[in-house]
Amino acid sequence: MKTNKNENNPEPTKSELEILQVLWQHGPSTVRAVNDILNEQKREVQYTSTLKLMQIMVEKELLSRDESQMKHVYSAAVEEQSTKGHLLDRFVDTMYNGSASSLMMQLLGNKKTSKKELDAIRELLKKMDK
Repeated sequence: MKTNKNENNPEPTKSELEILQVLWQHGPSTVRAVNDILNEQKREVQYTSTLKLMQIMVEKELLSRDESQMKHVYSAAVEEQSTKGHLLDRFVDTMYNGSASSLMMQLLGNKKTSKKELDAIRELLKKMDK
């Protein structure tokens, strides 16, 4: 599985990320299974659109396809954490001039953060200080 760190790997589009999320969460799946989950979780999507997009994602090396059985099974070809990390780094660079603390202040100011979440953030900060 690729880490998606080098510049040769294409950055997934919003629709491609939705498909990757399904595969990261549910594991290798057929186009029909991915399409059904997208229709349940996101929005109404035509099977042929999902199929075409997943075929393009294979060409872009974002997915791999197992053709050994009658129904083709697709898997994510890029790692979840490294892909999300790359996209988050790019977002922070673009929207917050590279300042993770500005992003955190914005997040904590905009959302109602539970005591449990705040405790987890404090623990993470304590570990980072060590």
